[in-house]
Amino acid sequence: MKWNNALKDYILYLKIERGLSKNSIENYSFDVKKLIRYVEEHNINHTPITVNTEVIQSFIYSISKTINARTQSRLISGLKGFFSYLIFEDYRQTNPLDKIDSPKIGRKLPDTLSELEIDSLIGGIDLSKPEGERNRAILETLYGCGLRVSELTNLKLSDLFFDEDFIKITGKGNKQRLVPIMDTTKKYITIYRKEIRNHLNIKPEYNDILFLNRRGKQLTRAMIFTIVKQLAVKINLNKTISPHTFRHSFATHLLENGADLRAIQLMLGHESITTTEIYMHLDRSHLKDVIENFHPRQ
Repeated sequence: MKWNNALKDYILYLKIERGLSKNSIENYSFDVKKLIRYVEEHNINHTPITVNTEVIQSFIYSISKTINARTQSRLISGLKGFFSYLIFEDYRQTNPLDKIDSPKIGRKLPDTLSELEIDSLIGGIDLSKPEGERNRAILETLYGCGLRVSELTNLKLSDLFFDEDFIKITGKGNKQRLVPIMDTTKKYITIYRKEIRNHLNIKPEYNDILFLNRRGKQLTRAMIFTIVKQLAVKINLNKTISPHTFRHSFATHLLENGADLRAIQLMLGHESITTTEIYMHLDRSHLKDVIENFHPRQ
């Protein structure tokens, strides 16, 4: 079996059987492509079936000089998945990464914004330009609903259930969830739809997509990043932020104000509660209040 053939089969498996998003598939395949490039550049006479732990170790050692521990850990995890797939398909008996440990890394706490910083970012939007109303609706939706950037760019008009105060989100692995939407967020989305979106020359294939660029096409993830970065510079925000920062802030502010962790998990679309529990490390000050207010011994 050739490397590129194995990679194509793996990508097909991730898409059809695992139901992963395009972005996730690209990330997984990128790890394997790095290994393939290393094998080819060093004329290593091994196929995906015969490659052993020693070759993988030498590859990881060479690449560890240019990446940090967290990226290295993700790379090892990605390659383990590839070889686990080959075992699943009976191409191999063992995983060459079983004896390779990931570097120990501290649990990275997500960056967050204060309510004042979020207000400042939204206040920095130039509403005199047509894209201003759109950008305000975008930030209000990111923060008000805790969406991933890909969930935002793929949000459809047919996903909006404003009468029921919910929106339908298609998350990782094409899994759908219902997320509550507040009146404030609904208001700014409605303003954008009526005053801006209705006047665009929308391409037929994007008729149902909510947020569009001025050419009537779907916004890219990169464009959302650019909007956020430019606003941060404009208001002199001394933080490195991304669209995901609004999602982290959404979860953190809910937790700080007494929201149930399980409810936050459902709204974020986390499969495991342990993923959501990272927000418990951000601010423990409210935990004392929980004990004092709800424990029967108080």
